[in-house]
Amino acid sequence: MTMLNRILVLLAVIGGLAAMPAQAQLQITVSGGDVAALPIAIVPFAQTTDMKTDIAQVVENDLVRSGRFRALPRAQMSQRPSDPGNFDPTSWRAQGMDNVVIGKVWDDGKGGYIARFYLLDSLSGKQIIAYDYPIKDLSQSRYAAHWIADKIYEQLLGVPGYFNTKIAYVSAHGLGFQRTYQLVITDSDGENPQYPINSRETLMSPTWSPDRKQIALVGYEHGRSAIYLYSTETGKVTKLVSEKGINGSPAWSPDGKKLAFVLSFETNPDIYVMDMATRKRTRLTDHYGIDTEPAWSPDGSKIIFTSDRGGKPQVYEMGADGGNVRRLTFQGSQNQRPSYSPDGKSILYVTTGQGGQRIALQDLATGQVHMLSDGPLDEGPCFAPGGAVIIYSSQGPHGRQLETVSVDGRVRMTMRQASGDVQEPSWSPVLR
Repeated sequence: MTMLNRILVLLAVIGGLAAMPAQAQLQITVSGGDVAALPIAIVPFAQTTDMKTDIAQVVENDLVRSGRFRALPRAQMSQRPSDPGNFDPTSWRAQGMDNVVIGKVWDDGKGGYIARFYLLDSLSGKQIIAYDYPIKDLSQSRYAAHWIADKIYEQLLGVPGYFNTKIAYVSAHGLGFQRTYQLVITDSDGENPQYPINSRETLMSPTWSPDRKQIALVGYEHGRSAIYLYSTETGKVTKLVSEKGINGSPAWSPDGKKLAFVLSFETNPDIYVMDMATRKRTRLTDHYGIDTEPAWSPDGSKIIFTSDRGGKPQVYEMGADGGNVRRLTFQGSQNQRPSYSPDGKSILYVTTGQGGQRIALQDLATGQVHMLSDGPLDEGPCFAPGGAVIIYSSQGPHGRQLETVSVDGRVRMTMRQASGDVQEPSWSPVLR
């Protein structure tokens, strides 16, 4: 949702809190792909009979959906070892599989399990990496699979994986007075959906704390906006800020000690920062224009934001204390909803121009802008951990849906519900 639309929503919300049934989970399709996708064989793990999750299949799905890997179908595997001692590299080389993953899961005798995997090189016949992952109970088996996929991804591509993460987004159903909203939390592959917050009033801007223990978001009660904190550990929802007018755009500092947000109760919408330990807040901007949508730099020294102080919404940067404001975007008629890449070398935002609203990536050193989406109504971009992938909301044939795209634009994934809209995505940090 654009900056101006967000402000209009504050004036037009209706309804009340209500419990609603959970909706269908996301359906995922992948398009494009890296022409240099790495061939890999993920051999079915030797597992205990009570382990219902096919760990190797989850690992394969993660890697293939990234667009960076091409997996050998199981039907074409001539051998299925679970231990390096039984690994014969010759047949794998003959099938063009340079990398082979094998593994097993066994009962640890203490009520839990151990998942062990090996990444093997068929060219040299040697082991590349091997790890054990303790599984406390069966409900954690998918986390083990995502963790294994992360290790393989990072080892072979040199960048952190993002599979053992969560995605929070807003799901909306119905029209007018019947429209309802849910905060939804899923695994990175759309599985294990949870629906912790249901409302008949608008939910917006969920954002994860760095430790994944809280989600800050904007909600409404009797038409009045407020910033809330949802605890992922206890399920408790706490009202943090509720001033007259706009309460919006929460953004955590990298260390989780501060939260930036937008308030309008004093004059125009301006950016404030709250110390989360003392709840003391400081006003950073004081301008006749609209200042909104703050986001922190990876080192916490700067804040990027949207402002129309130059006439139309553009992206600006300032120090974390509010000083040294400078404009960063000059292409396109409007640029908004900015964020920094995890390495701080580029910024991501929504640009308006030919093709409508599209997702743009701008190199901060050169100013070069690269379009990552086709439009015409793309919104809410967010980096995955590691910065290799971006998630955003787009207008699909049957409503709003989530899209992911690699930073080079080659690989795309669509995440949609059977009905209703999915929007306002936020990617969690990696669970270490």
